[in-house]
Amino acid sequence: MAVLDIFVTLYQALCFPIYGIAKVRRGDYIVFDRHQLGYLNFIERFHCEYCAYANGLIAYAAEITARTEQYFCPIKHARKILGTHSQYARFLEFGDSAEYHAKLEAFRLALAAPPGDSRPPRPG
Repeated sequence: MAVLDIFVTLYQALCFPIYGIAKVRRGDYIVFDRHQLGYLNFIERFHCEYCAYANGLIAYAAEITARTEQYFCPIKHARKILGTHSQYARFLEFGDSAEYHAKLEAFRLALAAPPGDSRPPRPG
């Protein structure tokens, strides 16, 4: 998990500024607060914090990947897939070449959120 965390964070730090993509705030996805629950013993708290980190990290990495996909290839797959990310529903239909070329720049511009804004981007 830590290796994934390091790599997606470095990828975002190096690549997102080049393409003008708003960065994903890690703290919006990885939240450690369950240790405050007094009714959990030490082992239960540890398990809760591990799950918070693991699930938060996967969501953080998924959002970074979603923004990358929106920039480079905002096209739905030909067949239905499970577990789509936050941007997928707005992507263009598979095989719609006219819309792809007409709307690609709008998808890219939607990724340039104001500084400090980590909300999921939406094309115009």
